[in-house]
Amino acid sequence: MSAKATVFVSGATGYIALHVVDNLLKEGYSVIGSVRSQEKADHILKEFSNDCNLTLEIVPDISALDAFDDVFKRHGKDIKVVIHTASPVVFDPKDLDKDLLIPAINGTKSILESIKKYAADTVENVVITSSLAAQRKPSETNDSTVTIDENSWNNITMEEAHECVRNAYSASKVFAEKAAWEFLKNNADVVKFKLTTVMPGFVFGPQTFVDRSKSKFNHTIEIVRAIANAKTEDELYQCSGTYVDVRDVARAHLLAFQKKECAGERLSLSTSMFCTQSILNVINEDFPQLKGKITEGDPASENETLDNMMSFNNDKTKKLLGFDFIPLRKSIDDTVNQLFEFGAINV
Repeated sequence: MSAKATVFVSGATGYIALHVVDNLLKEGYSVIGSVRSQEKADHILKEFSNDCNLTLEIVPDISALDAFDDVFKRHGKDIKVVIHTASPVVFDPKDLDKDLLIPAINGTKSILESIKKYAADTVENVVITSSLAAQRKPSETNDSTVTIDENSWNNITMEEAHECVRNAYSASKVFAEKAAWEFLKNNADVVKFKLTTVMPGFVFGPQTFVDRSKSKFNHTIEIVRAIANAKTEDELYQCSGTYVDVRDVARAHLLAFQKKECAGERLSLSTSMFCTQSILNVINEDFPQLKGKITEGDPASENETLDNMMSFNNDKTKKLLGFDFIPLRKSIDDTVNQLFEFGAINV
């Protein structure tokens, strides 16, 4: 594939997507991204210094089944690769269907239908940002008898999806990814693209840009900020799961279409298991200026917590990608250093 191929990135303002766009531009690709408003487009173009290889299109609502039609009518004959990252990450939805399930599922279906209608002969690779949530149920995270790999699927039902927000988010990832594989199966004689899905766990690591005007950050950076400002154990944000650095996730999205071996694969992106205490231990050990100002929690509890969690095997993914993942300590250190730049740590 030509180094100057055109890549379409949906949801280009997202935490992962901005790293993807940044990597693509640095490697010489022409990028067309979708954003929800002209205001967001103007902001991103400014951050990328109005790079001549970056074009942004407005897609206000990915729930619409024709959401991407206009983009592919205009650019479909130029686009060789589609990276679909747009999907809701909402933890206080008013309506589970409207805010989580429908946008995730319809967004995936609509972008694939637009490719079929307007770029069936030109798009060669599609990479979809799925999630570890598509591999296991939330309740299985803290079950030491569970082991997941690239073939694992979360068998959540739509009925279970409506029980709570965590289930709805997981289901949105499951049903969206399954819709993509089903689409390819049903349209293999119409479209020419190879499909790869990328399934990260909790994604930590610094943002692409330091925007000091921001009062709120990506969800996982908010987690690190909350922990780095917690004066008592009661203030700690409790979370646990598998971890991966955002820079590795972005890199994997590019390799997913650059390496032919990745075609047709589900890439499971996890570096290690973690819990809140894991993050707190790193911050207390590596930032002496915070020592004594924030809680230490229970440092010795980390290993016991991790021992009672699920495990994962993504050896196949690591072999396909061919690079070493960034360890949790570096990811947290880089994130906290950036939070200091933001002025977001105030203990």
